Amino acid sequence: MAFEINSQAVDTPPLPSATVMVVREGDGAQGLEVLMMRRHANSGVLGGAHVFPGGKVDAADQAVGESTWDRSALVCRQALNEPDLDDGLTLGLYAAAIRETFEECGLVLCAPSGVQADAVGAMRASLEQGAHFVEAMQAVGEPWAASALVPWSRWVTPRVPSMMSKRFDTRFFVAVAPAGQLTQHCEREATEAVWLTPQAALERSWNGEINLAPPQIMSLSHLSFLGSVPAVLAWAGNNVPALIEPRPFDVDGERVICYPGDPEHLLPQIAWPGATTRLTYREGRFVAEGGLSALLGV
Repeated sequence: MAFEINSQAVDTPPLPSATVMVVREGDGAQGLEVLMMRRHANSGVLGGAHVFPGGKVDAADQAVGESTWDRSALVCRQALNEPDLDDGLTLGLYAAAIRETFEECGLVLCAPSGVQADAVGAMRASLEQGAHFVEAMQAVGEPWAASALVPWSRWVTPRVPSMMSKRFDTRFFVAVAPAGQLTQHCEREATEAVWLTPQAALERSWNGEINLAPPQIMSLSHLSFLGSVPAVLAWAGNNVPALIEPRPFDVDGERVICYPGDPEHLLPQIAWPGATTRLTYREGRFVAEGGLSALLGV
């Protein structure tokens, strides 16, 4: 299923949201793998695309008190590099990232050490009975591990969103897959949850086997340059989260989206390793100037 390009401006403020790149070391020579889920084709946002788990921050996320976490709101705000955020939204972003990952993929990223599989099963049953994630999490104990989430980047949808009719202010986190937990995708929202190397995901997109939205393409490209979980964590620990405000425009009837470091972007400094600073919508998908090799640095 190809994306449809939107050319209408959206004047509402972007919705606070969070997404998580869950990573692990693959078996054998696989190297770094990242968890992706394929959204149902009829989903209102990015239907049919392979995405990282995530979603909007809700009121209950923002109501999770500071005492619940292993880190203060101040420490989390500093990690996000957003000094003006209030405590509720700061911790709400972490809560949303953790909640969405569990609801969509069945992984509990923030659980205290020693949580057993039966506790995860009890959480899932509680959610199926109508409980909110915050209520279900109370069964596994405290403190919740905000430290399991490392801020990675911040993507703000432009006023002309290109692929949707909504705007989002999304904080990307990276997290290591919890040992001993198995993925279980939410059948209401997705048709699969799959572990892919960044290179394999980009190759499958290039070959037309899967659809990837621009933030996923650029994030996977970044991950492909790093290649291992320790390298990803080291990058995240040594760099403040980049603010990515894509600039869309049309050239000869084709939609182009450029990023920091591109000659047509306001910010001259590139935000990640590699030379790719723009994507073009062509034949139903977004492709990089320079092709697949530009995304993979080969």
